[in-house]
Amino acid sequence: MIILGYRFEPKLWAIVLTIVATSVFFKLGQWQLSRAHEKEMQYEQIAQYTKQPTVSLPGSKVKLEDFQYREVEVRGEFISEHTIYLDNKTYKGQAGYHIITPLKISNSTLHVAVNRGWIPTGNDRSILPSIPKIEDNVEIIGMVTSADTKNLILSDTLKENQVWNNFNIQRYQEVTGLMMQPLMILQGNEENDGLIRSWTRPDSGGSKNIGYAVQWFSLAATTIIIFIVMNVKRKFKKNEQA
Repeated sequence: MIILGYRFEPKLWAIVLTIVATSVFFKLGQWQLSRAHEKEMQYEQIAQYTKQPTVSLPGSKVKLEDFQYREVEVRGEFISEHTIYLDNKTYKGQAGYHIITPLKISNSTLHVAVNRGWIPTGNDRSILPSIPKIEDNVEIIGMVTSADTKNLILSDTLKENQVWNNFNIQRYQEVTGLMMQPLMILQGNEENDGLIRSWTRPDSGGSKNIGYAVQWFSLAATTIIIFIVMNVKRKFKKNEQA
């Protein structure tokens, strides 16, 4: 093909490679846009739930999706001997733990994991900070979240240790032998236990995905431009070649 004195004759392998690369980059861009949309929808859902009244968490087994991001209330008794210290949690730049204790739901055989708040590590990490035990029945009010840390698995060495790097509800059931609800409650009400409960409401994070999408679409466009530039050559006239 000759246009305005320039010849465009790409090789077959170059055409195939460009189509494949462009398609992959474009699909990745679309996927990032879909992730941004999902996060925005999730953020709007949280905003709507914060305006709704508190609901009671039943003693029967529930589904996470039916209660996620809702503010719930539940009565029961903390099982302090199964408390774990979730490591690598910071507050205002200071290292510490999140304290997770199972709550036995009143009139039920089920338990629910309660993230009771943050506590500093102290000067000596070999000594765990002391947490006041709450032995009476309590009422916990807080927001429901997923109990699991994604893509990470607890090792067997944590079975005899109160300090966990990550939390997985299925593994926690195996370690403790407790029957758990498939969720976690971020405790919001105070219990005078010295723990800091400052659950900040994050933004949706969708803007980051949009930024990634722009990068992928830019790569797709750049691939096409490189393909054209590398395969367009000027057609010389005979007198120019002499």
